[in-house]
Amino acid sequence: MRLVVDGVRFAYPDLDREVLRGVTFDVPAGSSVAITGPSGSGKSTLLSLVGGLLRPERGDVHAVGPDGMRRAVPDVGTWIIQTVSLLPSRTVLDNVALGAHGDGASLPDARRRSTAALEMVGLADRADDRARVLSGGEAQRVAIARALASDRPVLLADEPTGQLDAATTTQVLDAMFAPSTQRTVLVVTHDPDVAARCDRVVQLRDGLVEDVAA
Repeated sequence: MRLVVDGVRFAYPDLDREVLRGVTFDVPAGSSVAITGPSGSGKSTLLSLVGGLLRPERGDVHAVGPDGMRRAVPDVGTWIIQTVSLLPSRTVLDNVALGAHGDGASLPDARRRSTAALEMVGLADRADDRARVLSGGEAQRVAIARALASDRPVLLADEPTGQLDAATTTQVLDAMFAPSTQRTVLVVTHDPDVAARCDRVVQLRDGLVEDVAA
């Protein structure tokens, strides 16, 4: 699934300047792009526009399937966000299964995919624990597993490794960028290790694309 960002401009009502001033790039199907740049450059705003949480004032964002048809990104994408939202009284496995079940998977299939996703992020042994007993880093990994359990072809991630140590970061990145998933990945990050895993890096500054590096 290819992602297209074409001339996107956006301003928040309470600001006297545009946060994004005409951003254009694309993410080829099955590839990965990291969005980097200093704080305030518009990274998270751009990701929210791509994922449909905000609407651009000008420009266009869409996905293109293998059949050449345009699709809305929210219809084909799944999220990893900075603010982890879990159901504290439900088990870890139940929380992860929401990702697959939300895509229409049967309960047995959702649980199978969720078990595999927990193994990928190193939390298979916590599957039956209640989410409320998890540490911050473990909760972040559960949120990542929930996205991995989805079969949607686009993955949008906002600072996915911000609460993880180096060893766990490596494990999670191995799961996110596993060739077998064939996902198109767009990730906002300050972490050079995350950016290094991506096929390309789009650097923002002052609401514009300053550089694109392979």
